Amino acid sequence: MTSSLGTTSPNRREHARDRAVRAAVAQGLLPASEPVVALLDTVGIRASAAALTSAFAAVTDAPVLHAFAVKAAPLVPVLRLLHEAGLGAEVASPGELALARAAGVPPSRTVLDSPAKTRDELRQALALGIAVNADNFQELARLDALVRDTAAAVPPIGLRVNPQVGAGAIGALSTATATSKFGVALRDEGAREAVVQAYLDRPWLTRLHTHTGSQGVPLPLMAEGVKAAHTLAEEINERAGRRQIDTLDIGGGLPVNFASDEDTPGYATYARQLAATVPGLFDGRYALVTEFGRSLLAKHGTILARVEYTKTSGGRPIAVTHAGVQLATRTVYAPESWPLRILAYDAEGRPRHGEPPVAQDVAGPACFAGDLLATGRALPPLRPGDVVAILDTGAYYFAHHYAYNSLPRTAVYGFTPTDEGGVAFSTVRRAQTLDQIVAESGGDRPDALSS
Repeated sequence: MTSSLGTTSPNRREHARDRAVRAAVAQGLLPASEPVVALLDTVGIRASAAALTSAFAAVTDAPVLHAFAVKAAPLVPVLRLLHEAGLGAEVASPGELALARAAGVPPSRTVLDSPAKTRDELRQALALGIAVNADNFQELARLDALVRDTAAAVPPIGLRVNPQVGAGAIGALSTATATSKFGVALRDEGAREAVVQAYLDRPWLTRLHTHTGSQGVPLPLMAEGVKAAHTLAEEINERAGRRQIDTLDIGGGLPVNFASDEDTPGYATYARQLAATVPGLFDGRYALVTEFGRSLLAKHGTILARVEYTKTSGGRPIAVTHAGVQLATRTVYAPESWPLRILAYDAEGRPRHGEPPVAQDVAGPACFAGDLLATGRALPPLRPGDVVAILDTGAYYFAHHYAYNSLPRTAVYGFTPTDEGGVAFSTVRRAQTLDQIVAESGGDRPDALSS
């Protein structure tokens, strides 16, 4: 039997994490043969899904499809869990669509986005009844022919626009800049009128899509992007003389707090920001689609890694672990933008207390000097056999493997507290084997390049 903890408060999160680390070690999930493992807090994930749905339900009676951005955690059991919690799926490739279908997400609750869809991808989406957001006018031209030739009912189709409202703190993730690769740039000369005309020429174009949010983007900027799309939808409907656009897809991208266990900003805060900035958004005239990803999963993932060795170099203590660039790729290559919290546990999985913190590096196993999860981080002195926990890694970390040094993909386990005070684990994904590494590296054709 599992308990029904329904909160993601910092105290609950810390308590659940400590119990899970101790239980993972005790139950043999971190053996010498697999010295790194990833954990997902299933209670926390459900609570985040509930917080999202309730935040929007509090401000609108209109239908809202919350389509989880599969790229944030492309794991079938995770998608099934979110589907059971009432969420759909936003996919951006044939692979992500296959994962969503394997998880049982119905076509009616799936949205296809991508700036580079092939004709076959578009044809499949129309045949399945999946909503499509076109990225540009050339894609609309492809859809013209496909819609004309389809025998089935045409699913919802929209066009993505770039409101060009500006960048956030992380340039590589800012999607609403003047030169973003996504969508039709609304402020470019003649673009707005071309968008309006594209709708007037296509009665089947019934949605409008924008996505401004991401890590490092403040809520007022996100809301300004949505306001631009809403204003455009009103203009198109007025020009059409009817409510041609019936649904606004406002994207996702709620930033995550990586500095503490606090869930800030929350979905309710964002919903209130939207209500203040775009009053007509929630008046019931438009159905809504959201595409949140990182914010639903990040706080509920923890990577555990054994400390293999400790040493000093130039007087600096270094703990060498088995978690590095293969998991935390963004943190290793851009540590200022993607810092991660790290906690120290002893060999039995108990939190290390009682010793003064020491500034030390936490290094990964890859063969380059920059493979560091933390530099000069104040932690209790780490020893060989200890366990380090890398927090807030439920999205874009262990699910996005970087095969440096042919390091294997780590096992992923979901955990749930039991009524008896224990922790139950379920296997989300098994660790990658050496045979699998060889197979995907051309192991079945070793003589392919031989003379």
